[in-house]
Amino acid sequence: MQPILAPFSASISELKKTLTALLNQAQSEVIAILNHNLPTAYLAPADVYQQLFEKIEDYELAKIILERQAEKHLAIDVPLDDL
Repeated sequence: MQPILAPFSASISELKKTLTALLNQAQSEVIAILNHNLPTAYLAPADVYQQLFEKIEDYELAKIILERQAEKHLAIDVPLDDL
């Protein structure tokens, strides 16, 4: 069975009927949207979504840094006056 990665869950039909009530109940937490008792989507508050994207950007930047550190031995020393 697929895990539900949210503290709250609701069926699609429940979401259609009571979206505002679900959002109020979740209080800035992620809501798993279920279809036939399987998570099909996650509804995240805007601030949580933004934080997630910031973490992804940080991760991608860290990967670039590590890749470039590994290539440091290929760098050529150039005096500043030559630039």
